[in-house]
Amino acid sequence: MSGAAAASSSKQKAAAVQQAETSTKRKRGVFQKDLQHMMYGFGDDPNPLPETMALVEDIVVEYVSDLANKAQEMASKRGKLLTEDFLFLIRKDPAKLNRSRELLSMNEELKQARKNFDMDD
Repeated sequence: MSGAAAASSSKQKAAAVQQAETSTKRKRGVFQKDLQHMMYGFGDDPNPLPETMALVEDIVVEYVSDLANKAQEMASKRGKLLTEDFLFLIRKDPAKLNRSRELLSMNEELKQARKNFDMDD
């Protein structure tokens, strides 16, 4: 491959990457405070570098987006996205599955408690 062809190819790749980034533009920094607190809770510095925060946020957003897209693909056959679609996707990770079930159970308990509290008024 000649130098001109290689330069042209790299320009095309850069343009494709830039186009992909602009098509999926999102507001950066939305989760930084929450992630900063979580990282500190797991032993990181109370004030991590902004580059670290940006990288961790990108990783988290990419993971959640991929999980949501996979769940939506599964649900498209049925036409309705359900909680079980997400649980099915994380079924091979016992820690995530158990934590998700625990949070869902706690959410139901809170809903019931609010309902009971509203009925007493």
